[in-house]
Amino acid sequence: MSKPAALQLYSIRDALSADFEGSMRRVAALGFAGVEFAGNYGGSPQSARALCDELGLQICSAHMGIPTADNRAETIDVAQALGITTILCPWMPPGRFTSADDIARVCDELNAAADIARASGLRFGYHNHDAEFTPLADGSLPYDHMRRLLAPDIVFEIDIYWVRFAQGDPAAVLAQAGARAPLVHVKDGSGIPGAPMLAAGEGIVDIPAAVKAASSAEWLIVELDNCATDMFEAVEKSLNYLTSKGLAHGR
Repeated sequence: MSKPAALQLYSIRDALSADFEGSMRRVAALGFAGVEFAGNYGGSPQSARALCDELGLQICSAHMGIPTADNRAETIDVAQALGITTILCPWMPPGRFTSADDIARVCDELNAAADIARASGLRFGYHNHDAEFTPLADGSLPYDHMRRLLAPDIVFEIDIYWVRFAQGDPAAVLAQAGARAPLVHVKDGSGIPGAPMLAAGEGIVDIPAAVKAASSAEWLIVELDNCATDMFEAVEKSLNYLTSKGLAHGR
């Protein structure tokens, strides 16, 4: 059975800043089943949720800052206003993944954040880039250290392009992660550092293999960090690729 397709709204951040409601209506018109937020909620998280309800868009999750004792209003309260159960740390600086000790400190921070999220009934997760799949001096992967050191209920949002960019195998990573990878970022590109990203199916990632391996995925989330063409055209192509291959479905 195919998975529901969402759009990570970071992809259209410029359009959202110019016209939030109009851009959200365009996302719905393309046929996406849901969206993943990344800090821009238009007027407020409450109004963003109301607009998504009107448009028939499910909010699957959100990228936001790591919850701490001091920033509940920007994290936990926002998640509850959006009506979501999963919040994600979207990024850690690559320089924090250069040694096992550095990675252990990152995991301590993420475990503390998960404690705060868990106490509010939220699931906490982490979204990778390429640094987590770039081998350390001893050949081990930061991601493998994280799987061992993070609390078992911390989930991974596997970004398949960044795994492949780092010369990893997205399908193998997802198969190994199993139920710990409920969200999958579908992204594609040339693999050339700094090059614009490409619509799904136009780059180096074997997307069908990755999706097939993601047997426990709840959502496939289209994301392009940047693009040389019109971004709405690229995300529409990505959705059409996923649906035409029977890998995902829209609303």
